[in-house]
Amino acid sequence: MKSQNTIGCCGIDCGLCPRYHTKGDSACPGCGAESFKEKHPSCGFLTCCVTKNNQEVCTFCNDFPCKRFDKEQNGYDSFVTHQNIFPNHNLIKDEGIERFIQKQQIRMNILNYFIDNYDDGRSKSFYCISCTLLPINELQKIQHFMGSLNDNFSLKEKNNVLKEQLLLIAENLRIKLKLNNKTH
Repeated sequence: MKSQNTIGCCGIDCGLCPRYHTKGDSACPGCGAESFKEKHPSCGFLTCCVTKNNQEVCTFCNDFPCKRFDKEQNGYDSFVTHQNIFPNHNLIKDEGIERFIQKQQIRMNILNYFIDNYDDGRSKSFYCISCTLLPINELQKIQHFMGSLNDNFSLKEKNNVLKEQLLLIAENLRIKLKLNNKTH
């Protein structure tokens, strides 16, 4: 299978997906991991990329982007944001998959810090979207700021402060921290 399960063949940030950070039966191990096919039995990207073409990600395929990416051009999300699929492929192409994984690991570490310290049980998806879409340097500034908060704040108060900080940065950068779901 794949050696890097935190990046989908398609370019989704599996390591920043809420299901990757879920406990229990609904947890996803990431693209191409041992039990991935149990969670996503009909993933055409994985079949084509890994099984047929022996690639880690579609970036390196001569046919990229193929017709499988047609629906991604619309910019609609599922339970995880698809907004970085093409930028992720560009970064992998320009800097290599190892450098991409290094940067993604920084994002994952920040996400884990947010979840472990500030999640009220209802904020994980928001944190995942934020850590996927916001620039690393801005996430690091927010992490540092949150670490400096007084311990007298309740979890709910800390959670609210974190969300306010993330939304403020997103607004300043004109980034929407919401899934772009297809509406009828």
